[in-house]
Amino acid sequence: MNHRPNMLRGALAATVLLLANLAAAQTPPQEHDASEAARIQNIAEEAYIYGLPIVMNYGVMYSYAVDKASPQYKAPFNQIHNIPRVFTPEDKAVVTANSDTPYSFAPLDLRAEPMVLSVPPVEKGRYYSVMLCDGNTYNYGLIGSIATAGEPGDYLVVGPDWQGETPKGIKKMFRSTTQFSLAGYRTQLFSPQDIENVKAIQAGYKVQPLSTWLKQPAPPTAQPLDFPPADKDSIKKNFFTYLDFALRFAPAAPEEKAIREKLASIGIGNGEMDRFKNIAAVYGKELAAGAAAGDQRITQSIARHGQPINGWILMNEGGGDRQRYNGDWQARAVVAKAGIYALDASEARYALTRTLPTGETLDGSKHKYTLTFAAGELPPANAFWSVTMYDGATQLLVANPIQRYLINSPMLPDMQKNADGSVTLHIQKDSPGKDKESNWLPAPDGPIYLALRIYGPQDKMNKWQVPPLALAD
Repeated sequence: MNHRPNMLRGALAATVLLLANLAAAQTPPQEHDASEAARIQNIAEEAYIYGLPIVMNYGVMYSYAVDKASPQYKAPFNQIHNIPRVFTPEDKAVVTANSDTPYSFAPLDLRAEPMVLSVPPVEKGRYYSVMLCDGNTYNYGLIGSIATAGEPGDYLVVGPDWQGETPKGIKKMFRSTTQFSLAGYRTQLFSPQDIENVKAIQAGYKVQPLSTWLKQPAPPTAQPLDFPPADKDSIKKNFFTYLDFALRFAPAAPEEKAIREKLASIGIGNGEMDRFKNIAAVYGKELAAGAAAGDQRITQSIARHGQPINGWILMNEGGGDRQRYNGDWQARAVVAKAGIYALDASEARYALTRTLPTGETLDGSKHKYTLTFAAGELPPANAFWSVTMYDGATQLLVANPIQRYLINSPMLPDMQKNADGSVTLHIQKDSPGKDKESNWLPAPDGPIYLALRIYGPQDKMNKWQVPPLALAD
């Protein structure tokens, strides 16, 4: 899914200037110890890998639910906001957002009481999903046409410390690992003319406190919070400050014991940020270098968490729950950087590329490209598939004269077929000509990033080969 322009790109780009502002600590500099410097740099590297998804998620939450002045603001906590359109280049909060399924969002504050999410009947053949993603970016629940076979009804979402019993009439209970969470709804749009049908489904999505659902008095409200403002520059310069704040609402699981102890040893996650600032005054360069090394490790690991096929990386896993990651913080960070809020692999598979099979970087300012699906070899999707274009520098959707950001399977009836039954996509910044425009996926005037999504992957997905891109000029 990606308030303020490119805010998360600031979090993604591990910057050597990450902690520049922390150098002005309130206490006099201490003596620089070489062994302590190495220890702190190593902790910073691990902390960045562990914390990147958490800080990215905080940035989205702040823009979606806290900062009412943000152009990306959606709704206050515990209310749903429906977006009756697909995402466009104007939506900048979440990198690698899809443009197939109009979104709805419900930021959840689970501190006072659980929330009940209700879904209406949705006709068979239309994909929809409600993905529950917590502050750790764990997908701890899925509701929808695949996960719950499209069964309408009421579903309970509870916080990490809730001890009540699931009331009668609730289809299923989902437990967040953090006090703040996000419900992200995807509702398939078949064509522009289908938008009124999508609006009707979105109107049936409901979010309410458990006490309201039970028709009982509400418990005391949670204490108001002063959320630290988040924008591109502040996230870049104060990464560990945001991590410290977010961890207040994320009770540590057993597998987090080691990393939390390391963080606490430098004043993060235990209410000792003044101590952290004192450390940063002496070891600011080491903290920044560790963060930069952590970001480099994440970037290099993206390829290792997928299968290289014809220049694409077919991700082995999408998002997942706590059990799926099981303390593998690097795998969690890889998913967040490749495309935060990715669905589970049972729900969707993702193939990503920035290159030709030769390794040459895709660049719309230099070349034209084609992508051909052979007859009978379209992506194996039970629901639908799409190929979406992003700016290679920002991972955001690309503005273009025909306002087309993807090509997907519902568009096939209006696309040209080759004589042998294959389908060729024309990937270039300028029109390939009116006769080929139905198959045109407009590209940026610069680096290209492509994402192939396969919703409801079929069993033969593991044998299917993503076709290569080819030079067309």
